Amino acid sequence: MKESTETMTNSTMNRIRSTIRLDSRNGWLAGVCAGAANYFNTDPAIVRIATIVTGLFMPKLVIATYLIAWVLLDDERQQR
Repeated sequence: MKESTETMTNSTMNRIRSTIRLDSRNGWLAGVCAGAANYFNTDPAIVRIATIVTGLFMPKLVIATYLIAWVLLDDERQQR
């Protein structure tokens, strides 16, 4: 049972990494917002504004989410 849970967790993380990538070329700090903008096919400025506005109301959640995404996601430049 433990092996199947680990396999499912690994496959889920690999799927997320293959679809969402950091975009440090268009990013300001780490490329998390630019990568999310690429994933949602929108302008990075919109994602940055949404992040800042959300951060005004839930700063700990936004900071934690940003740092986790920065650590776990792969950079787009490394894949080319």
